[in-house]
Amino acid sequence: MGDVSLRLLAPEDAPYLLKWLTDPTVLEWYEGRDRPFTPEMVQEHFYGEDEVSRCAILYEGRPVGYVQVYPFKDGFAMDQFIGEPDCWGKHIGRTFIGQILDYLVKNENAQAVYVDPHTDNERAIRCYEACGFQKVELMPQSELHEGEYRDCWLMRYTP
Repeated sequence: MGDVSLRLLAPEDAPYLLKWLTDPTVLEWYEGRDRPFTPEMVQEHFYGEDEVSRCAILYEGRPVGYVQVYPFKDGFAMDQFIGEPDCWGKHIGRTFIGQILDYLVKNENAQAVYVDPHTDNERAIRCYEACGFQKVELMPQSELHEGEYRDCWLMRYTP
């Protein structure tokens, strides 16, 4: 596997975000194929001022995805996607999630980190479990996705 790293999201990442968030293959799992982004939506959603830390995921030096981390419950939550389908299945997710967990535990004294994948997103759930997350709560019909409410798992990592 090649080099995986993270860096803070920059204005020059907007075209990548737009590419990824108009790709039906990516939208099937993130935001929904019925909600392709526009340039204005990218600016509003990813470049606002709030408590969210946003990063680009780099694989061999090129942007391939996005991750955000924010305060949640007794720790942090994270949302992420790899926007280049040719990079799926290469353990990039396991690598960058491990990097984030290590950072949050060592530098932010994180006591817990949460993710909430759709229950049918088996690839993501396998990745999270491989990183040490455990299913803690089934959240029935908790996310509107492609016109219907989907069940999600609340999964928690504790160091």
